[in-house]
Amino acid sequence: MASPMRSLSVNPARYLQSFRLFLANSTEHQCMQGFMERQLPAVIASVGNGKSTINILSVGGGAGEIDLLILSKLQARYPGVTINNDVIEPSADQIFKYKERVAETTNLENIKFTWHEETAYEYESRMNAEKKSKKWDFIHMIQMLYYVKDVPATIRYFHSLLEAQGKLLIILVSGSSGWETLWKKFGSSFPLDDLCSYVSSADIKKILDSAGLKYQFHELPSYMDITSCFIEGNEDGELLLDFLTETCEFSKTAPPELKRQVMEELRKPECSEERDGKVLFNNNLSVMVIEP
Repeated sequence: MASPMRSLSVNPARYLQSFRLFLANSTEHQCMQGFMERQLPAVIASVGNGKSTINILSVGGGAGEIDLLILSKLQARYPGVTINNDVIEPSADQIFKYKERVAETTNLENIKFTWHEETAYEYESRMNAEKKSKKWDFIHMIQMLYYVKDVPATIRYFHSLLEAQGKLLIILVSGSSGWETLWKKFGSSFPLDDLCSYVSSADIKKILDSAGLKYQFHELPSYMDITSCFIEGNEDGELLLDFLTETCEFSKTAPPELKRQVMEELRKPECSEERDGKVLFNNNLSVMVIEP
């Protein structure tokens, strides 16, 4: 009998709902914000030296929360310099939210925003067709490499677009996170489709090393409160389970034995820790800053 399990990506509205719930229940953005406040200034210290215009490419910019923080750090380092900020983002809904956020934010006078409603691969194909290879001073790919078909080729392509002093920043789940444990064990049982694959910083390190690229590596501790996943029939818990397994309606459609094993795994110390009656899933992130 064919499995009734379907990939979460077949239901974009539910995916966004589960993603936003994940952000609300995790320290994902807080830990990224901490990195942007403390470590990003050193990363971007020389990307715009001697330039009257700085070109930034955000690959998978989402709703722009982290993008605007990055831009504020660039403005602080290079006051008054014109910044072109191009955003590649396939979700019209996310672009709409990004534009709303820009409209509500002050001090963006010297920044020109351009949105491209397309995937990274569509952007690359379009540039190649138009025989364009615009160079960028800073490119960032934050939590998006799960959604590309060919990870090494995507990294190679965007790395090739760096200016001589440019930097490519990648943020991804850590090889030491609960995601790694969960997906290495059950990934083959989850209904992934062409739109999504599981990769962690451990995979990216191998790709960068085999390409002989120079990079700095940072680990960011983060967790997600998944307590609600263990409350039968809890709507938030069901959405978070969908997000964890990339499966639409996981708790309703997964075979009972798989569901039992996943729920058991989620409680193990390799995935989560129990603190003050809460189950906190290890959502550690890795940051890689790649030289030209």
